[in-house]
Amino acid sequence: MGLRRTSWMHLSALCRRAPLSTAPAAREQPAAGPGAEPVCGPAETARPPVPAVDFGNTQEAYRSRRSWELARSLLVLSLCASPALLARHEQLLHLARKLLGQRLFNTLMKMTFYGQFVAGEDQESIRPLIQHNRAFGVGSILDYGVEEDLTPEEAERTEMESCSSALERDGCGVSKREKQFQAHRAFGDRRDGVTSARTYFYASEAKCDSHMETFLHCIEASGGASEDGFSAIKLTALGRPQFLLQFSDVLTKWRRFFHHVAAEQGKAGLAAVDTKLEVAALQESVVKMGIASRAEIEDWFTAETLGVSGTLDLLDWCSLIDSRTELSRHLVVPNMQTGRLEPLLSQFTEEEERQMTRMLQRMDVLAKKANQVGVRLMVDAEQTYFQPAISRLTLEMQRRFNVERPLIFNTFQCYLRDAYDNVILDVELARREGWCFGAKLVRGAYMAQERARALEVGYEDPINPTYEATSAVYHRCLDYVLEELKHNARAAVMVASHNEDTVRFTLRRMEELGLHPADRQVYFGQLLGMCDHISFPLGQAGFPVYKYVPYGPVMEVLPYLSRRALENSGVMKGAQRERQLLWQELKRRLCTRRLFHQPA
Repeated sequence: MGLRRTSWMHLSALCRRAPLSTAPAAREQPAAGPGAEPVCGPAETARPPVPAVDFGNTQEAYRSRRSWELARSLLVLSLCASPALLARHEQLLHLARKLLGQRLFNTLMKMTFYGQFVAGEDQESIRPLIQHNRAFGVGSILDYGVEEDLTPEEAERTEMESCSSALERDGCGVSKREKQFQAHRAFGDRRDGVTSARTYFYASEAKCDSHMETFLHCIEASGGASEDGFSAIKLTALGRPQFLLQFSDVLTKWRRFFHHVAAEQGKAGLAAVDTKLEVAALQESVVKMGIASRAEIEDWFTAETLGVSGTLDLLDWCSLIDSRTELSRHLVVPNMQTGRLEPLLSQFTEEEERQMTRMLQRMDVLAKKANQVGVRLMVDAEQTYFQPAISRLTLEMQRRFNVERPLIFNTFQCYLRDAYDNVILDVELARREGWCFGAKLVRGAYMAQERARALEVGYEDPINPTYEATSAVYHRCLDYVLEELKHNARAAVMVASHNEDTVRFTLRRMEELGLHPADRQVYFGQLLGMCDHISFPLGQAGFPVYKYVPYGPVMEVLPYLSRRALENSGVMKGAQRERQLLWQELKRRLCTRRLFHQPA
């Protein structure tokens, strides 16, 4: 089978085929609630002040819920707080199914955990809940909650096969990727230690096509359920993770080489966005390292490609990987251990090249469908050994589709040490290139797994040391993005958080910066069945807020339900407050003889 030098320039070209118009279809915009477009320009008439939101007013927070729904929430969240039950929940579910039979077991689940966290079995059955929530100002992000029920051994075997190249599997080659970007058997089951994110394992190209079809159905349903909704995708569902590993390795080595040269020029320790290389000195370094001759590099750094400043920053540097010049064959970096120059790009077989192309084509199909039906597409973040590639590919989609509004949203995990630098760099790139910045900010879903893997494999822990440090980074990133939104009406952010303090921080900064909910630049997101005391007061006050709404048959969403139960146990402070508020509202209705409250 013939081998090819992987062309990441070819990869970018595939991402950048003739741009499509991203103008949304003309339609009347609603005055409030999720779905309206960001206002492109200052309001011509005076607007009311930013509405006040009281998360402690249980009567308002739960007026969309019947009393039996509150009782179910209180029961389920209380059970999730029991360590003894959680430790044995899988055995208990198996026993209940055996004793009750499938039909009664399904009924029991729909009355409890399934009814709390899952909207229904299919898109038709979930429509009443979506419409009900929307009547109270809360939109929906549809999520097909079915997950493959692989054993740990099956997951490990599948992961090792799909994260290795043909040469590595055949024993004809040794991976030159850094340890962080190689598959490790001890961490082959990527579900281990992860409670708040779904995991996809590569089975075949046909399975990836099936995942794409599922995402397409969610996008279409989101477009049909609201004027302008959201949908979310994961790139590991769309192709072999081997490509994400190899591309992440390329991007990380190239970025590290930039900082190595910066240190040689006496510029170590500066913020990423402030670090600038002197091009003349860089050219001397390239010649001394033997990467290329002086004659060969004359056309690398020109005023046409880099401006006339005589310096090169990290954004300019990263753009060189996209260059269609002679630079492509010179992409080598020094191995810091051996001191030798090594090719930056890897070798793929022709079949692997085709698989990579199909992955990019699937991304393109999803982005076009989202653009067609007016649904914003959020690309979920994943493990750090995949994330550089995921972020780069998302950026390529943003360049194409975020022309007139933020259609594609990248996700930033704020428990990462480099989260703030990454946010700043993407905002700056959007400014330079003139496309609309769109981001989702999350704390992160893989902390325990990432820490254990870094320690075991032997690389620097990428995670902030404490929860408090992560919260500080989250607020710092959020504050920077909100400042950008103040000056740029074409940018937007999704604040995906169950933390009441973070939501309060966002509301306070919005008021200070003059960001009004009617502008539809700041969105909020929580999971179905969690934090209703945050979501519904926001929606009823006119803020754009969305629930992640999973759906699917009872037995096929059991892995999802297990993760929801474990996640509730891991956020004890917020869950405890929610239980207190639920009990407070039930007592209020009992004392005022309103147990049969009907939402209106």
